[in-house]
Amino acid sequence: MILKNRPVLIRWILILASFAIVSGILWNTYIFFQEFKEDERTKMQIWVRALKSINDGEDLLLAGDIIATENSNPRIIKDDKGGISTLNMDEKKENDSLYIKQKIKQFSKENQPIEITYFDEELKSNVKKGTLYYGNSETLNKLKYYPLALLLIIVLFAAVAYFFFSASKASEQNKLWAGMAKETAHQIGTPLSSLVGWTEILKTENVDPDYIKEIEKDIDRLQTITERFSKIGSIPTLQRLDIVQETKDSYDYLLSRTSKLVNFTFEAPDTPIYSEINAQLYSWTIENMVKNAIDAMKGKGDLKLEITPADTFVKVLITDNGKGIPKRNFKKVFQPGFTSKKRGWGLGLSLAKRIVENYHSGKIKVLKSELGKGTTMQISLKTI
Repeated sequence: MILKNRPVLIRWILILASFAIVSGILWNTYIFFQEFKEDERTKMQIWVRALKSINDGEDLLLAGDIIATENSNPRIIKDDKGGISTLNMDEKKENDSLYIKQKIKQFSKENQPIEITYFDEELKSNVKKGTLYYGNSETLNKLKYYPLALLLIIVLFAAVAYFFFSASKASEQNKLWAGMAKETAHQIGTPLSSLVGWTEILKTENVDPDYIKEIEKDIDRLQTITERFSKIGSIPTLQRLDIVQETKDSYDYLLSRTSKLVNFTFEAPDTPIYSEINAQLYSWTIENMVKNAIDAMKGKGDLKLEITPADTFVKVLITDNGKGIPKRNFKKVFQPGFTSKKRGWGLGLSLAKRIVENYHSGKIKVLKSELGKGTTMQISLKTI
C-alpha cells in the first residue's frame, strides 16, 4: 500500500518541505526587517543626542561627525515654536505646508517620534525644544517589499508547475484514451471481417433476403463505429460538407432507433450550410449529445435539434426537457469521467468536446439549463 501511494507521498513531502522553506524565509525576513528598523531608531536617537551635545557645548567634534554622516533617513524637525526644518527630503517641497503635514503624519505611523530636549541653565534640567519625525530609509523601504516579491515569485512558480503537471496529466490521459480507442477498433475489426464473410456465405444459402439486409445494416454500423474509434488520437480528414444534411442523416438514424416516447423535432434552413468536417466524427458527436439528452429525460420527453446560421458560424442546438444541469457543472460535464448517472462512464460529452474543439476548431458549451425544465447544448462551427 505504501509503495502504491509512494508518488503521492513524495508529492506531499515536497509540498510541505517547500511550504516550510518559504515560511522560514519569510519569518527570517520579518525578523531582519524589525532588527533593521530598530537599528535605524537607535541611529536617530544617537543623532538627537548629538544635537543636544552641540547645543550644550559637549564634544563638538564627535557630535558634528555624527550629524554630518547620518543621512539615510528623511527627517522633519518641528521646534517648540512651530518652526519646521527638514533633512534628506525633496528640497522643492520643503516650503509646502500641506506636503510637510502629510509627511509628518506618514512618519508618525512608520516610527515613534523622538523628543528633542536641551539642558536649560536657568531651570537646571532638560527642556523639550522640539520633535523629530523620521521615515524609513530607502533600504528599509525596499526590504519591506521583499517578502511580497518573494511570494509573487513563489505563486508564479507554483502556477507554472501546476499548468505543467496539468498539461502532462492531460497529455497522458489523451494518449490513454487514444490507445484504448485504437485497440477497441482493432478488436472489433477482427470479428467484423468474419461477419462480412459469413454474410456472403448466407447470400448463397436459402435465407430470407430481409434477414441478410438487416445483418448488413448492423455490419455497416459496426464499420462506422470502428472508423470512429480508429480516428481518435490521429488527425482526421476534413471535407467540405453540408451541416444541414449531415445533421439530418444523424437525426434520421436516431429517430428510427429511439423509443417512441421521445418526441423528436428537427428545424433547419432549406439551403445548405457548408463547413469543414469529418462526417463520421461529426455524426458521433450528434449521437452522443442526443443520447445524453435522452438519458437526462429518462427515455421520454421532447427533444429538438435546431440549426441556426450566424455570420461566419453555424450553431447546432440540442434542447431537451430533462432534469437540467446545475450552473456549477456547466464546464464539468465535459470533463472525462464526470457523470451524474449511476452507471455512466462520463465519456460521451468529453469525446464530443474533443471532436468539436480539437479536430474541428469549433466550440461546444451548455448554452442554458434550468433544473427540472431542461437543457440546451450548443455546437458552433465555422462556415465556408
